[in-house]
Amino acid sequence: MTDIRYRTTAVDGLKIAYREAGTKGAPKLLLLHGFPTSGHMFRDLIPLLADRYHIIAPDLPGFGQSDDPVTNSFDSIAQTIDRFTEIVGFDRYAVYVFDYGAPTGLRLAVKHPERITAIISQNGNAYEEGLSEGWNPIQAYWQNATEENRNALKAFLRPETTAWQYTHGVADPDRVSPDGYSLDNFYLSRPGAEAVQLDLMGDYKSNVALYPAFQDYFRTYRPRFLAVWGKNDPFFLPPGAQAFARDIPDAVIKFFDTGHFALETHAGEIAAAIRDFLG
Repeated sequence: MTDIRYRTTAVDGLKIAYREAGTKGAPKLLLLHGFPTSGHMFRDLIPLLADRYHIIAPDLPGFGQSDDPVTNSFDSIAQTIDRFTEIVGFDRYAVYVFDYGAPTGLRLAVKHPERITAIISQNGNAYEEGLSEGWNPIQAYWQNATEENRNALKAFLRPETTAWQYTHGVADPDRVSPDGYSLDNFYLSRPGAEAVQLDLMGDYKSNVALYPAFQDYFRTYRPRFLAVWGKNDPFFLPPGAQAFARDIPDAVIKFFDTGHFALETHAGEIAAAIRDFLG
């Protein structure tokens, strides 16, 4: 049985909740989740890696048990997580990024390249060719921030949409536990959550604007890089995974026959790939 601790810490006045496992002094691994989930998404992965790594998985500001961000932006979230890593003593670490965790973690890498020992991207995009047509309603809001376009994004917050994100592209949906999307829907129903999430969808354009900076970081620093990608993801397409090798020739790219939330069905395979990759 893996001993996982569920902790909170104050970061510039915000409560940040996090999971911690493994032995202090072991190589550090920071797990950054995406929309609309929390550190809970790593519940199956952490026990498979905690014998070898010191793991911390925070709930990003505005998600899970953490407080809302200072401002509803990815810059604000990244600044908080940057301070969080310092508070918990993560001075050098590998980072696992998924979905919203990617622009968060990559901001940290650009700011502190000396701290990053490796990057693992699970459907965490950094190239425009990785964006599917599923982004069209969100991009419409970027281009024209009307109330009508903002209201259209509320469809992404419906309970049935959350469940669909978990099961789309999965060969056997019976393998997907309802616990994950049910918990996500609980958090999405909290007072104020809708405004936070709609603001972040609008601000996602700031991440796309940073893609050239992320790619320059890849070319300049050539970090050890592993992509573990659900190839049937309706939002982040396989070309987005393949593009990493353009800037990091030694990148390892692995595809799995599953959807956006690849850990729901392939935690064992992804853990094996990570253990192989990090050594």
